[in-house]
Amino acid sequence: MKKIDFKVFTIATVFAFLLCVPLSGRAQDAATIFKSKCVGCHAADGTGSATGKKMGAHDFTSADVQGMSDAQLAEIITNGKNKMPKYASLKPEDIQGLVAYIRTLKK
Repeated sequence: MKKIDFKVFTIATVFAFLLCVPLSGRAQDAATIFKSKCVGCHAADGTGSATGKKMGAHDFTSADVQGMSDAQLAEIITNGKNKMPKYASLKPEDIQGLVAYIRTLKK
């Protein structure tokens, strides 16, 4: 009978456990969050929906938005601004994921 290396067994067990942890305990996918919380005003491509444009939603592809720091974007997502609601209930890693996702929308 082969002897099992305790370290390998422990690592494999921890890895298996992490795969079973519900997604609610992990950061959500930024694209999923964007689709559920942002698309209504900012559109899927970030340029702004008709409703969003009427409300003054910013075009995420613009140089103005892309020129903002990550901290500025995270602050706006967290606390809202003008007609945009706050999303302080999102986890910090989800907010950072949204910031990274917004960066992918530049022209």
